[in-house]
Amino acid sequence: MDEPTFSLDNILSENHENIVEHPGVNGVPVGWDEEAGAKSVEEGTCIECEDQPAEVRCENCADVFCEVCYASQHRKGSRKLHVVKPLNNREKTKPTVEAPVAKDQDAMDADGSDDEEWERVVAGPATEVLLSAQPAVGSSVGEWFVERSKFIPLRLSLVERKYLRLLEAALSVSEYTDKIDTIGFGLSKAKRIVQQIRELCAIMSANAEFYQTIFELGRRHKIMNPDKMRTTYGKLIYLLQDSQTPEVKDLLNFSCVRPIKTVAILLEEHGALDLLRDDLVTVATKEIYAEGRARRDIQKDIKSKERAIETLATRYARKGLTQDDVRLCLYSIGDNHAFLRTNRDPCERMIAYLKEYFHPTEAKDSKSSLAIRSGKNGARLSHDHSKQYAYVIQSLTLWREILHDMFHLWSLAEGDLLSENVPYRLRDTGQGLNRVQAAPKTSRMMHQILNRAQRSVGQWIGSSTWATTTSPNSLLFIDKYTQIYRILLPICNTLSQIQSLAAKPAIRSYIDDEFGSPDNLRREILGDFFRHGDFMYKFTLHSRQLFDAGSCIDGRLTSAWNWCSMLEKKRYFHVFLLTGFTGFDGEW
Repeated sequence: MDEPTFSLDNILSENHENIVEHPGVNGVPVGWDEEAGAKSVEEGTCIECEDQPAEVRCENCADVFCEVCYASQHRKGSRKLHVVKPLNNREKTKPTVEAPVAKDQDAMDADGSDDEEWERVVAGPATEVLLSAQPAVGSSVGEWFVERSKFIPLRLSLVERKYLRLLEAALSVSEYTDKIDTIGFGLSKAKRIVQQIRELCAIMSANAEFYQTIFELGRRHKIMNPDKMRTTYGKLIYLLQDSQTPEVKDLLNFSCVRPIKTVAILLEEHGALDLLRDDLVTVATKEIYAEGRARRDIQKDIKSKERAIETLATRYARKGLTQDDVRLCLYSIGDNHAFLRTNRDPCERMIAYLKEYFHPTEAKDSKSSLAIRSGKNGARLSHDHSKQYAYVIQSLTLWREILHDMFHLWSLAEGDLLSENVPYRLRDTGQGLNRVQAAPKTSRMMHQILNRAQRSVGQWIGSSTWATTTSPNSLLFIDKYTQIYRILLPICNTLSQIQSLAAKPAIRSYIDDEFGSPDNLRREILGDFFRHGDFMYKFTLHSRQLFDAGSCIDGRLTSAWNWCSMLEKKRYFHVFLLTGFTGFDGEW
């Protein structure tokens, strides 16, 4: 029978809601049964993602979906009017998206066409927005730490750190990807893979158990410290990806991959999960801040934290689980809090600045306006003030939600990369040869996060699709979002130091003469970033290359880096230098 065709003309001629995000493997969509010529989906599972239990049935489509996939596939167009019926035969419900708000004239491109769609999302219950909130110190923790610790890797011990140095040294001298990810002649790819893995293993010299251990601690270290192993982690994960193929396993006679060791796994093995339900854990893992606090108060907090750690270590230590092991678990949770403060909290601070300095619906003057016009100052589309405000807050909210669940996302990304059931193919993506591989687990989690962000902000502007071929695999996709703090943290640090700079007479005189006041300086920096720093890319079905155009969601982050590269040309650049700014490279 003829193979199915997926040409651009065929896609554009149909409802664009049906665009498949992952093109599949070797040109065949994921889930396609070549012999039957149709999708083969297990009964009782979602027709779209195929790995989650079906929860609702669309009466119009005559298909069953999980809630996330239904919301994704029925957001707009004629599909949003479909009738959905829960599979437990409860009363019929309406889709969670209302009719689109009428577009105003400012949302038109230069050619007079609508640049984007703006829809309003019905907000969920208040508790839904707060489900991810960290329990306050001294409050009841419930199952929050139990669920969170399933994806918090254990901090490396002193002995493991010695092995980590050995691993990084071996990866640094290895030419693995140079020898494997190339098109040439000679040995078969499987034999070349085995040869390179054996060469790397010979450097470390030991046995299968040792290889699994040392590779696992390298992956664990990277998840906890995304800014580390910037050149060696990719080589490591691609090596492990190749080692999972059946033919390579047969030649090696062992598997190089083992599950990541997490806090929950260690405690569950020794029946000590109740540690994570103990209300004292909030005290034992809290972060202690020094800014603007008396030394006496800081020392008091340090002592209370140390007492809580020792109390829990004594209370939950048992055979096979020493007090040092309990302390390691608590320190690991504390590391997660530190990660959130550095990576997620700048998003929170920028949201707070946005609400403080700009009104959601109207601007008092041109300095307080976030309106942009296509073709002016690099803007690619036109927005009035209220729409751009909504655009900014939804982007920052989405980034915050992604970073809050980054450890979970990274775990799923590795699951996709190391899956034996989803092979990759080497392909020239326009940026050199890349391993192109579908990422169903990561994609589903990202849609859940997007759905949560949409409900939180109450409205959504632009596309809600993710880049596909522009991010060849889950590693390159997720790595982009680990860079957010490199952009936002220097900006937040500069804004927070403006007041202390203004306390110096000479600098205050410069600020008053150039900007009018410290508040005006903050507003100018924030306004320029919110207007032109990100939030400007568009995604449209009229793009030159549909799948290569990139989506609004990913394009917003890409555009933020463009703004960073232009910072030295801004008139407030000297203020950044006065606060100690050296660059957007994570070193502050």
